[in-house]
Amino acid sequence: MDEQADRAPRRKRQAPGQAPGNHSLDDFLAEIGGRVREARAKRGMTRRILANDSGVSERYLAKLEGGTANPSAAVLRQLAQAMDYPIADFVPGAQGVPNGMEAVVGQLRTIGVDRMAEAASLLAANFGAGTKIDRARRIALIGLRGAGKSTLGRRLAESLDVVFVELNRLVEQDYGASVGELLALSGQPAFRRHELRCLEKTIAGHEAVVIATGGGIVTEPQTFDMLLRHCHCIWLQAKPDDHMSRVMAQGDLRPMARNREAMKDLKSILAARTPLYERAVATFNTSGRDENACADALLSLSRKLIG
Repeated sequence: MDEQADRAPRRKRQAPGQAPGNHSLDDFLAEIGGRVREARAKRGMTRRILANDSGVSERYLAKLEGGTANPSAAVLRQLAQAMDYPIADFVPGAQGVPNGMEAVVGQLRTIGVDRMAEAASLLAANFGAGTKIDRARRIALIGLRGAGKSTLGRRLAESLDVVFVELNRLVEQDYGASVGELLALSGQPAFRRHELRCLEKTIAGHEAVVIATGGGIVTEPQTFDMLLRHCHCIWLQAKPDDHMSRVMAQGDLRPMARNREAMKDLKSILAARTPLYERAVATFNTSGRDENACADALLSLSRKLIG
């Protein structure tokens, strides 16, 4: 199917009322490609993985993300399903603001990124259909792989004398196989369902807990909203080089396996997710400090958050 779509640009298909080579159509296709590329980065998927999961060839994906392909609705549907992503988010102009919401959206645009978490909390508290913000003594660590979530989270839980939960390990227990196998066999939608269910169980079962989350949890709105409402979220930051070296030092060579652009991919993922990570109530940089110094500073920060 993608091979047929691949021929579309060479036939110079045009939108109604547009002449071949119209710049507005070129811009439209370029924006679709950019949105697909951003969605893939948020999900942390390489082009090869997305091609395998969607059935759309890697060659065609490269053209699409470069803005030189004219994808059919069927191709966009395949990509949306593989990434568990709203298909409308790929199409410019498809997410129009409903009547009456313009003023609200306009007001939100005037708020700095550093206050978005506060705005989200106020909206949830006043218009959240009965949901209550109750973070209790729950600390959730978010960030990319290699930031130190598992190592520092375990030490933090021990210092606070609370339970430590590594969310991906719960997902594996819930599914009965590794996260890698879950993704390979059932895809992103199944993983996100298990992740949400395991987070719900953790929150319901513990008023005091330290949770180490998966790096992509912030890309699933419902799950991340629950995390923000019920946990004090701390974004563990690190330099891209540190992320990569720490993961490899743990014996995980997957970031480099058959991927010469691993560092470029990592930086793209970080750039795409940064606005989401910034919704955390606090940030903590783990680069340039040894483990003991990080553990002590993170403990101090966490105590301030939970009182």
